[in-house]
Parts: sequence; C-alpha cells; structure tokens
Amino acid sequence: MCAGFAGSAEAKCFKKTASGTAGSIDGAKFQVKEAILQSFDWSVWAAYMASGSTPGYRVTSNGYKCKPGGLGYNCVGTSTICKTG
Repeated sequence: MCAGFAGSAEAKCFKKTASGTAGSIDGAKFQVKEAILQSFDWSVWAAYMASGSTPGYRVTSNGYKCKPGGLGYNCVGTSTICKTG
C-alpha cells in the first residue's frame, strides 16, 4: 500500500473535538456530545435528542478531559464518527 492511501473504511471516518460546560461532569460531557453531533449534521443531532440513536453514523467517544471551571465543569472530548451503510 502506498503511503498516504486511505482504505475505504478509513475514508468513511473522521474525528471531531468539542468542549462543553455544565454544573456536573455528566452534563458537561453531554454538552460535548451535542456539540460534536451539531458540528457535522443537525438531523443526526435531532435524532439523537429524540431517540438516542445516530442514524447513518456510528459515533464512538475517544474520551473526555474534564476540570472545574465555567459554570461548574468544563470538558473537552473527541469522537470518531463513521458513516454506516
């Protein structure tokens, strides 16, 4: 394989990073997830809010870094998003 070549599975995936602030760590992590979904497809965000699913995409959290600040806690998180089907 040539350097720089992305296979078809890799080409369908991308990473997004966002931050969120809330009164609790769980709330701040939820804000991160919302921001990540909104950053690439508002209809996927709406589906997630309505049913907890992300149709057409597999969203995998790569973890969060949280610390006190803002309105309570500030978290930064990165997710890998892969187009399915």
